Amino acid sequence: MKRYKDTFFNGHSRLSGRVLLLVATSSLSLTLAACSPSNTSASDSETVAPQEASTATQMVQKAEVVPITTPASTQSALLKNVSATVYKDPNCGCCKEWVGHAEDNGLSAITQHPEDLSLFKDRYGVPQQMRACHTTVTTDGYVFEGHVPAKYMAQFLENPPVQAIGLAVPGMPVGSPGMEYQGKFMPYQVMQINNDGTTEVYADIKSPQQQL
Repeated sequence: MKRYKDTFFNGHSRLSGRVLLLVATSSLSLTLAACSPSNTSASDSETVAPQEASTATQMVQKAEVVPITTPASTQSALLKNVSATVYKDPNCGCCKEWVGHAEDNGLSAITQHPEDLSLFKDRYGVPQQMRACHTTVTTDGYVFEGHVPAKYMAQFLENPPVQAIGLAVPGMPVGSPGMEYQGKFMPYQVMQINNDGTTEVYADIKSPQQQL
């Protein structure tokens, strides 16, 4: 009888350990997926490299640790008179963090979770190579794709170039607003999207302090 009990409890312990391992593995997969661009076709992945999970991992590995100094106040009025709709995946954690960044800088944001984000990117003229995980459209019709710092949104809206429809930060650069990770930072560019579909560099972001 004792041998039977020992066998039962040892088997039960091994089974419980396997269940816990499966749960932990599933949770990690969901966490990684939460910050990945969604609703893209196979052809899109050829032109938008950051959509690849391996590329995102490489970006994190290449990013350098840079001390980040924040202003005394986390609240700003940069976008206090701006209202916008943010189209995002409901499970995207970095999108939610970016919305928080924009709202902390005064943006009045409404979030929507369409089944197919690419339809809205097509509708608002976001070129394939400029696409990221979320699309923000102001009530004036200007488009801000991805993790654009509030500072540059405000700068653009104060004096919009005649030929431009908005700004974009392609992919998900580590250290950009909403993509903070262990103090790491990777230089990136804020791109201007023009009416004819062309793009040009609007700002070179070489340090975290440039985003503030």
